[in-house]
Amino acid sequence: MRVLVTGGAGFIGRHVVRELVGEGHEVVVLDSFRADVHASKPEPRDGLIVGDVRDERTYDGIDTVVHLAAKVGLGVRLDDIDDYVSSNSLGTAVLLKSLGGIRNLVYASSMVVYGEGRYDCVDHGPVAPGPRRTDDLDAGRLEPPCPYCGKPLSPGLVTEDAVPDPRNAYAASKLNGEHLAATWARETGGRVTALRFHNVYGPGMPRNTPYAGVAAIFRSALERGEAPRVFEDGRQRRDFVHVHDIATAVVRSAAALPQQPAFTAYNVGSGTVTTIGEVAAELATAYDGPPPIVTGQYRLGDVRHITASSDRIKADLSWKPTYDLTTGLSDLAVHGW
Repeated sequence: MRVLVTGGAGFIGRHVVRELVGEGHEVVVLDSFRADVHASKPEPRDGLIVGDVRDERTYDGIDTVVHLAAKVGLGVRLDDIDDYVSSNSLGTAVLLKSLGGIRNLVYASSMVVYGEGRYDCVDHGPVAPGPRRTDDLDAGRLEPPCPYCGKPLSPGLVTEDAVPDPRNAYAASKLNGEHLAATWARETGGRVTALRFHNVYGPGMPRNTPYAGVAAIFRSALERGEAPRVFEDGRQRRDFVHVHDIATAVVRSAAALPQQPAFTAYNVGSGTVTTIGEVAAELATAYDGPPPIVTGQYRLGDVRHITASSDRIKADLSWKPTYDLTTGLSDLAVHGW
């Protein structure tokens, strides 16, 4: 199989390319090497297209596309909103327009499309809390209440059938990409698998950038000899999944596309619920650094809890994660950035 990997020079992309090559596939990488992610831009060469996914081009001889190219992160300021829409929504639209006769696409989505995760009220059952209010966050009321009775909620695992509810620019752009890809599949007879990645970490993580993931931010602080600074109370629930497991999910999804429906979405996580504070503490231990500092600060676009069930991809594609958090962070400490 000849596979085009957009964003193939990025953190996840490099692991995906390595996995594809290891499985015997021929890989072509498209990457813009944008300056806020990469220190330098190489010259194009055989198997490497240096260019922006927003530029129309033809992709001759490609069987399957893995679309990873995106501007990632929360969206640290409102000024970024047009860049998220341009890089992610427009970039996906131009790619889809350029696919020609290609009919197989793996789309890198994110768990952020759900907004908050699953919550249950003792009186009202499963409920969808609205966005958290500034007044509540300022007062330290961090848990979203039941929208009907105001009682505390119990967080759980969200499934792919949940109604998406993106809460920031990045999330909205990733969900828009899913919708565009599903439209492309219907109109062309193509097949799309959207993989909703959880918090990805591992060797090759981006560093020293406001768009890096929280694990990378904590690790950068520890390497400077500083304590990781944890927002809110550190009890936010997340699922941290090792990048190797993400790569195997991508490759397994690409191979299965000819047998898949027009559009399929899968959660891809480790299956283990972890708090932000626990990750900071594990990293501090792994790097023999100072313990985390819980700041009480917050970012309005953050959700409180988001953990999802990955049972569907395990059942459909026989995929399973191989790293738990302890072994994954040990691997990160050994292999470095």
